[in-house]
Amino acid sequence: MSGEVSVKAQCLPFGQIPHTTRLFTDFLAYSPAVQQFYPRSSSFREWMQEEASQIKYEPSRRQRVADVLMRQNKSWNASAQTLASVERLRNGAAAVVTGQQVGLFGGPMFAIYKALTAVKLAEEARAAGVDAVPIFWLATSDHDLEEVNHVSLLADGKLQTLATPSHGVAGAPVSEVRLGEEILLLVELAAKTLGDCDVTRLLREAYRPGETLGTAFARLYARWFAEWGVVLLDASDRELHRVAEPVYLAAVERAAELDDALLDRGKALEAAGYHQQVKVTASSVLLFALRDRARTAMQRRANGAAAEFIIESESRTEKVSQSELLEQVAASPEFFSPNVLLRPVVQDYLLPTLAYTGGAAETAYFAQVGAVYEVLAGRVTPIVPRFSATLVEPKIQRLLERHGVSMLDVFGGADALRQKLAERNLPQSLQAAFDTMNKSLDSNLATIREKLELLDRTLVDAAQTAGSKMHHQLERLYTQAARAEAQKGELVGRHAEMLAQALYPNKGLQEREIGGVYFVARYGAELLHQIHDTIRTDCHDHQVLEL
Repeated sequence: MSGEVSVKAQCLPFGQIPHTTRLFTDFLAYSPAVQQFYPRSSSFREWMQEEASQIKYEPSRRQRVADVLMRQNKSWNASAQTLASVERLRNGAAAVVTGQQVGLFGGPMFAIYKALTAVKLAEEARAAGVDAVPIFWLATSDHDLEEVNHVSLLADGKLQTLATPSHGVAGAPVSEVRLGEEILLLVELAAKTLGDCDVTRLLREAYRPGETLGTAFARLYARWFAEWGVVLLDASDRELHRVAEPVYLAAVERAAELDDALLDRGKALEAAGYHQQVKVTASSVLLFALRDRARTAMQRRANGAAAEFIIESESRTEKVSQSELLEQVAASPEFFSPNVLLRPVVQDYLLPTLAYTGGAAETAYFAQVGAVYEVLAGRVTPIVPRFSATLVEPKIQRLLERHGVSMLDVFGGADALRQKLAERNLPQSLQAAFDTMNKSLDSNLATIREKLELLDRTLVDAAQTAGSKMHHQLERLYTQAARAEAQKGELVGRHAEMLAQALYPNKGLQEREIGGVYFVARYGAELLHQIHDTIRTDCHDHQVLEL
């Protein structure tokens, strides 16, 4: 089905989407209560020029990072436009940054939305006279393999999950996990579902034995976003760890100060009625250590006037002083990596970041990370919400229209939707009988109330109560009839399941559950262009896009 495709967009405010946090909706509205946690609103246009003037980025660091980015992107066969973006960064451009874990076959659809949002923001900055390039941070230092080793596709109206058994040492960064021969079979299984198209050819080129999940992901995205000049950054690169060494050292030297700042920030968030995305303790350390090839958490505890750091790996428990840990970091920074609260600061030390674009969870992280920025960086990088959407394919749109239901109905889940569809599909004669009964009941009750008011006004309330009970019993009977119809109507059940799987799979937003590769395979690269053209950086509602 690849080729010409068009989209029609409808807005759905996040307040109507299940599980949206108050922190996120208040940030979108930039309510007074939330402003202490975010230095800038979600409106990029309002502050981008002023923010650009505040970026401080050493020329020597700029050159070192540009060298790494040029080497990395060339190794993934990046386009001339991407290499030109690296040169613009080298020569003084700012960066609009986004990032994601390196999910199998390109990850869920929202990863594509992230890349296109970064493109759009960079274009908008350039139009306003601020040179900026889009950069996609590959979170290859993450160690939760189960979050990235699979992808879900739609096949015959049902969700199909493909997973690679490739693995490394438990807890190893995903950059250490090499794909084996088994990836070839997995690619062919994907091709069977997706069909013979440009995307499956790209998968065969990118996902090969010997690649990592990170390098394969990069090869795929280098092709998808070639013409927009998106620069990809593999965070596991040794040279980038060396460049980031001063931040790692500061995270150790100022560990107690960072803990205090984060604990205070957590209390402030909860006092304002918000949640903490990450729980912090008085012994937290914002760095992981690489031990036995696994990413290992550290703890800090007081030891008299000094501090002692504990690194507990599979093989041993290390207890080192602060000075000893600083020596280790300085000697081998590649054996350390930031946790989720330090990573944005590392990212923005490595890059001259104008803004970061991410989703609701990342926005919540930034409410806490601001405390780390204030201690280590002085400037808090603003966050801009990424584009968010549900794609409605033609067949699914026809089902919605046939049954007279909307996305809000789908958010109730398959069971509730099945009930809704059954109600809409009751035999016309039975539906008419219920409607007639409701109208007749209302009319007769109104007449009775009028007569009772003349007879004895104290009986009016009793009549009202009796009427409510009658309506309740009638509604209960209607529900039972709908349930009987649902049990009898196999087609209605299939339609409900199909709608739920396509639009709200696993009771989660489509963009988080279904691989972007599915939609790009179905509608071709033209879909990426249509989404790019649909994105408005001043609109932060969820979009329902009819294809």
